[in-house]
Amino acid sequence: MTGSIQRARGASDALQALVDALAAELERSVVLDDDLVRMICTSRHYGDEDPVRIRTLLQGLADAEVIRHVLAQGVMRWPRPGFLAGRDDLGLLPRYCVPLRERGHLLGVLMVVAPDGRLTDTETAAIERATRGVAAQMYAEQVSAEEACGGQGRLLEGLLGSDGVERSTARGLLLDQGLLPDRAHCVVSTVLVAAPSMPPGQVAAALRGALEAHAHTRTARGLLTVGADRAVLLQTFERAPRPEELAVQSRRVLGALETFLGERANAVVGIGGRRAGLAAAWVSAEQSRVAARAARRLPHLEQVGDWDALGEFAVLMQLPEHALTESLVPSPLRRLLDDPATQRLEETLLCFLENGGSAPKTAEALNLHRTSLYYRLRQIQEITGLDLDSGVNRLLLHLGLRIRELVAGSEPLRVS
Repeated sequence: MTGSIQRARGASDALQALVDALAAELERSVVLDDDLVRMICTSRHYGDEDPVRIRTLLQGLADAEVIRHVLAQGVMRWPRPGFLAGRDDLGLLPRYCVPLRERGHLLGVLMVVAPDGRLTDTETAAIERATRGVAAQMYAEQVSAEEACGGQGRLLEGLLGSDGVERSTARGLLLDQGLLPDRAHCVVSTVLVAAPSMPPGQVAAALRGALEAHAHTRTARGLLTVGADRAVLLQTFERAPRPEELAVQSRRVLGALETFLGERANAVVGIGGRRAGLAAAWVSAEQSRVAARAARRLPHLEQVGDWDALGEFAVLMQLPEHALTESLVPSPLRRLLDDPATQRLEETLLCFLENGGSAPKTAEALNLHRTSLYYRLRQIQEITGLDLDSGVNRLLLHLGLRIRELVAGSEPLRVS
């Protein structure tokens, strides 16, 4: 298996009792999954367990490949129950799957292990009766959970918002209610998903599934708010998190989103700067949005932008989207870039500027004789009409190259 996904939150006693009762009546293994195919609860075995079931129980985690397989079969979109074929390479026996819906809401799926791919009419009737009660119970619990999460989400939005009074009020309520500790360090991450063809609610469910495990970890305590196509995660730490820790976390989030949504997910993560205490969390939130825009614009970031590592892009990415066009590239530089025969000169110029205008360092980096380097630099000066001994001119050209890199990046995602 290529990876694992955090299991769903555990079932209530009421849901567990309903699943156990159905399994006992059928004398078959039954599992209840959420709408992301993460296990909520399961019955005991009846001699029909398969490797997938055993791994999930032992690890407390679901195999990403299995989740991907089930979702790819469109089980959550089935209008009626049906059989999911087994996969020997995954260690998956056939299952009878019942998508669970209540009042138009997709809640999850109930699966009954059926090794031979058949059930009797009596068994399917029993499953139909039981799933009505399971769906009703799941809906009631989901409504209650969403009300609690909604209140926390509004407080988090207030804490990270632009109004100073609202931030102070939200911070006080979060502390008084014990929802967040005011630790020494905090970081905000923003996750954006561009998947317009997805069914309503699917992206939000995937975002919650990908991020909720990171709100409470061994080193972090935090809160999460999820919208239709984006999520914001605030984490607090006793010690400052290392950049590599946040990078690994972001990669895991992206991996989970790909599992839940497929390659169409087109997701990016923006990591805000590390700030001191909850009172400054809003600054990290603003920075995380800028970092997410950079991750969308700059392919070399590979979908993860970290404010603390953006350098000059942290400034440039605060320009409005409509301004990030070719018109921002200075005309002297454009004269150089527009000629396809000058690509070698463009590379030389960038290296020269990256090395602080040092000819010896540039020649060494390019493995070029200094005479050849000086010849190229004279050509650049002739084409651009700019004296490269001038710091102002070098700054203009360097910013121009950075802007061109932004403009040449992938199609930007609107970020409000």
